[in-house]
Amino acid sequence: MQSFLKGAGGSSTKPMRDKNTAGTSGENKKQRPVPWVEKYRPKCVAEVAFQEEVVSVLKKSLEGADLPNLLFYGPPGTGKTSTILAAARELFGPELYRKRVLELNASDERGIQVVREKVKNFAQLAVAGSRTDGKPAPPFKIIILDEADSMTSAAQAALRRTMERESKTTRFCLICNYISRIIEPLTSRCSKFRFKPLTDKVQEQRLRAICEKENVQCNNESIKMLIDVSEGDLRKAITYLQCATRLTGGKDITEEVIVEISGTVPTDLIEGLLAACHSSSFERLEIVVKNIMNEGYAATQLINQLHEIIIDKDLNDQQKSAIALKLADVDKCLADGADEYLQLIALSAIIMQQFTQSS
Repeated sequence: MQSFLKGAGGSSTKPMRDKNTAGTSGENKKQRPVPWVEKYRPKCVAEVAFQEEVVSVLKKSLEGADLPNLLFYGPPGTGKTSTILAAARELFGPELYRKRVLELNASDERGIQVVREKVKNFAQLAVAGSRTDGKPAPPFKIIILDEADSMTSAAQAALRRTMERESKTTRFCLICNYISRIIEPLTSRCSKFRFKPLTDKVQEQRLRAICEKENVQCNNESIKMLIDVSEGDLRKAITYLQCATRLTGGKDITEEVIVEISGTVPTDLIEGLLAACHSSSFERLEIVVKNIMNEGYAATQLINQLHEIIIDKDLNDQQKSAIALKLADVDKCLADGADEYLQLIALSAIIMQQFTQSS
């Protein structure tokens, strides 16, 4: 039996792969789908939208192949990370980029130990190598610390000495949303650039360009709704556009689809809540708030929309300030993990009280 099996095993031959077919299989592989946010991220500094001051300064720095330590701050989705990544690619080229750039994000542990080990070790590495395209390679590396305002004060204090000691071979770029959370010794060592929220016109141009390249049918009202719900955040607007395209399956994108995917509370629900506040009936108000909660809308989103509506309401300044103060209290309580239903009931009761005073 064993000899039979051995004979059978010896006679069996493995199927040989044809070299021609093996070579063509790699070429026929489909390109992996990439999120549109990454697909349309600026490849060079000149492609960065709206931030003219930052772009002009960086262009001059790139011409001399030298950069100061940088501090980018501003709202999310305005191009801070994209700008420094595009500048680093222009400086080093695709070959040296991976060796010369260290990017740390808020998802990484960034206490004092990381600054002492990871950042310090990378900063101390010697700079060598040249670009294959013949352009001069800058004699330094770049360390990008994204979401730097989430670093502990001890880590920021440890970083300032490293910035001074390794200034000959390393440039730092700190990126944050709130510059007030960066300690003064760090801000004084960097050139500060403020990134402004993108205007509606700039966002509209970018979104229309993406729609043309992706063959997406999106009318003027839908583009306007995308801009409204994104609040100057181009990254959020592009993400919503891609989600809406996938949801509709290539059909026309309507305002209702964008409202649905963005989690925005429909205006008729908010008008129903304000009508219940005008009615002076707490039982009716309780039913309306329960319905909004059962629909699954976020209380924080409702508060943001209520704030915009209350400002435009026909109320005196004292009434608006009382409602705004309660809005701030509720927002803080929700951030601390309070119950959404109880907070909305308390807010609605204050709005009802102010409405009854004005009537």
